[in-house]
Formats: sequence, C-alpha cells, structure tokens
Amino acid sequence: MTTTRLDLTGLKCPLPALKTRKALKAVAPGDFLEVLCTDPLSVIDIPNLIRETGDKVEITERSEQRIVFLIEKANGAIEKINDASSTSQQ
Repeated sequence: MTTTRLDLTGLKCPLPALKTRKALKAVAPGDFLEVLCTDPLSVIDIPNLIRETGDKVEITERSEQRIVFLIEKANGAIEKINDASSTSQQ
C-alpha cells in the first residue's frame, strides 16, 4: 500500500473536488490518497465525491488552517458498473 499526497491548499470550490477526482484515477485499489485543503466547503464536497466513487474517506485533521482527508481507493467495481451502465444507455 502506498499513500499519494495531494496538496490543494489555497484552491477554492470546486477545484479541490475536481482535482481529487482526477487524482483518484491514478491511485491503485487499496492505496491511499491524502488530500490537504484549506477551502471550508471541501468538508462537504470531497465526502460527496467519495460517496459517488465508492471509495472510503475520513477526515484526519480539521482546523482553521487546513483539512486533511485520507481516501482509500476501493477495488473499482462500482466505477466499472457505472461505466458499463452509462455506455449501455447511449
């Protein structure tokens, strides 16, 4: 298992969620993505994103200065199901 760190400090909504989604595509199942944010809306946006992707997230630090998320990449089964259903509907 490896942990990739993504520093998104200083970025405002919606950039932290968009960059987190993009970074998750490069993370292997079972590995972790540690995301550092300063945008207070990220405590809403990033957990909502992770709910959509089927991965696991926890907030490991939350202060006035920053929020740190630790995201565990799931096995990808939900994404594959979503991809298959979207291509079959087209």
